Amino acid sequence: MVAAGAAGGAAGLFYYLVVTGKLNLDTGWARRVRPLGPFSVEVAAPAGTVFDVIAAPYLGRTPRAMAGKLRVVERGEGMVLAEHYTPVHSGRLTATTLETVTFDRPRKISFRLVRGPVPYVAEDFTLTERHGVTALEYTGELGTDFGAAGQWWGSQVGKAWEAAVRASFASIQAEAERRAQGSAAHD
Repeated sequence: MVAAGAAGGAAGLFYYLVVTGKLNLDTGWARRVRPLGPFSVEVAAPAGTVFDVIAAPYLGRTPRAMAGKLRVVERGEGMVLAEHYTPVHSGRLTATTLETVTFDRPRKISFRLVRGPVPYVAEDFTLTERHGVTALEYTGELGTDFGAAGQWWGSQVGKAWEAAVRASFASIQAEAERRAQGSAAHD
């Protein structure tokens, strides 16, 4: 009974450390990669406006409203290193990732995982404008180690990851369209 309790406690601690980004396992052993996305949203705003909405918290001052979701650790020329915080398990835990973010205005913003609940994630937000409407497309890959066990873990993380991106797309769309309408009203 004591051994089972200790094993359960160890498994719980391991889970906590991995989810919160405090323990990063990147062995490369039996790595499996799965796609993230693709999905997209049409935004009634120019690509430059959509790009600015996405890039502003990274390249400029991070708004207080985003302080619980994002912390820019370091800014460089065309790249930042940023921590992202995502509530999981009904807010009982916060998944923390450390990612590089690169900017190719106004076409693409790319994210690459440095530390997080899986060893590998690469994502692209691609913007294509046509007739004043911007298609914002998301594609990516998520990789896990340890064969089938890692693949199961990657499936769990991938669902939450894509849900977080979809939620950010909704707020990006709303803010970019608000800015575009405000700009049109001043013309």
